[in-house]
Amino acid sequence: MADIALTDETDLTARARTTRRAGAGDARFHFLTWLAAALVLLIFAGVITSLVIGSVPAFKAFGFGFLTTEVWSPARERFGALASIYGTLITSFLAMLVAVPVGIGVAIFLTELCPRMLRRPIGIAIELLAGIPSIIYGIWGLFVFAPWFQDHVQLPVINATQGIPVIGTLFGGAPYGIGVITASLILSIMILPFISAVTRDVFETVPAMLKEATYGLGCTTWEVMWRVVLPFARSGVVGGAMLALGRALGETMAVTFVIGNAHKIDSSLFAPGTTISATIANEFTEATSEIYTSSLISLGLILFFITFIVLACAQLMLRQLEKQAGK
Repeated sequence: MADIALTDETDLTARARTTRRAGAGDARFHFLTWLAAALVLLIFAGVITSLVIGSVPAFKAFGFGFLTTEVWSPARERFGALASIYGTLITSFLAMLVAVPVGIGVAIFLTELCPRMLRRPIGIAIELLAGIPSIIYGIWGLFVFAPWFQDHVQLPVINATQGIPVIGTLFGGAPYGIGVITASLILSIMILPFISAVTRDVFETVPAMLKEATYGLGCTTWEVMWRVVLPFARSGVVGGAMLALGRALGETMAVTFVIGNAHKIDSSLFAPGTTISATIANEFTEATSEIYTSSLISLGLILFFITFIVLACAQLMLRQLEKQAGK
């Protein structure tokens, strides 16, 4: 009996020691994960603080007019961010307008219509587009796409829409090849892999039973995708689109090559323009005065807030979609 009691006591001691070690391991793991999260917040706060401090001279000199003025003259040290903000928003909007339908269409084709033996090669080919450096897109856009676009798209469109109210204004002007619409199309190609890859993965999570039941009721492929797959996967589709939009808003080199880098707002989409990231990339090495450098840092702060607002709106939209799905 004494031996049995001693054995039980030894087992209890061993289990207690193991429990203490496991508890210590959990505590270390909890501390490391907390430290990682705190580090991200510290980096976030550091970026915000440095941008705010660097932009103070520009906002002191120009005030709120910095956001509402398109004049950008380093020689006179007069700076305004309106043209860059407009170019950033319009190029991203046009890129999303092209890339979202095409990306969803690619995802539908790969999950529902593509022959099984071709799904993987086509999927890999599309995803490889995301791995191409942005400067390669810019060089290709400047030397290959822009001349082709100028001869085969801009000239015919300008001639066809000349004199038509509104449309003639949107697509008028000289056929430069480079410009806002060219940058938007290059951006749409760059963000297409993000949308198609995320959307395809989300579509593949739709239960096969749901689709088979809908097909059994006599629905077409279009009806199955529109009434079953898209409603089931809409939160993932929106998330992929917002991820692509974040990439489009901050893209630098590809846009810098093909947008024309003109600090003005033109009514024509074919006209040259600029974006926040393109302005910073082009002129940061030339910023010799404090107010010039501060103006460029202020552009970075504005782009940071635009991206933050877009991502916050995306989160709110996703939560609303989840609530509606729950109902």
